[in-house]
Amino acid sequence: MLAKQWLNNVRDIMERIENTQLENIQKAAGVMANSIESGRWVHTFGCGHATLPIEEMYPRIGGFVGFHPMIELPLSFFTRITGEMGVHQFVFLERVEGYGVEIMKGYNFDRRDTMWLFSHSGINNVNIDIALESKKKGMTVIAYGAASAAKEKQTRHSSGKTIFDVADIIVDTCAPAEDASVVLKDHQDKIGPVSTMAFVTTVWMTITTIAEILSERGVKLFIHPSHNVPGDDTARNRLEEALAEYKKRVAGV
Repeated sequence: MLAKQWLNNVRDIMERIENTQLENIQKAAGVMANSIESGRWVHTFGCGHATLPIEEMYPRIGGFVGFHPMIELPLSFFTRITGEMGVHQFVFLERVEGYGVEIMKGYNFDRRDTMWLFSHSGINNVNIDIALESKKKGMTVIAYGAASAAKEKQTRHSSGKTIFDVADIIVDTCAPAEDASVVLKDHQDKIGPVSTMAFVTTVWMTITTIAEILSERGVKLFIHPSHNVPGDDTARNRLEEALAEYKKRVAGV
């Protein structure tokens, strides 16, 4: 049954993440906790399906203020497929060197900030631009992606580097290079990609660790509550408090 094959593939990746990446996740969480405690940001960036872990972490129930999503609409998850903002344009744009430099001009950064990058392959130019520019601005760069599998791939950037070469801390999502993981009879291409599940797994392992670090330091977290639970009369107030804190911080960006 192909459904169980895919499920087993995801379980295997989660187990490998647990067995090999806890130390790096702890390091990444420590750096991010320092940025959030100082009143600054963990900036998050990715392209295509690598924007999904960014959308998953903030804003959403159980997430908290401190993560600043930098999602460019032309590089985000696309639903038109063809025509305006279609697949052809996306594949072209993520490979345009210099585009990431222009994206960075739209924000204000601080050396206390962290840049958290998501890229399955680590070889496309926009992500590498962002990583290099972040280093120039003194930020710590953290990259999540299939780092081990990417060793077989050649970067498209003139620097000769992938984001995994540039990053200060790497968390390997342990996903295969081709992403799709299930063989289908009479077809050359596999189905059942696993990178999104790997990204989301590492994201919440990291964010829960950040929350643990900050709570142990006595830092108040502005958490987005579930505002659909009957009987919780203060949930809306807590949500407004979190959004007010976000607006206060984002004014500096």
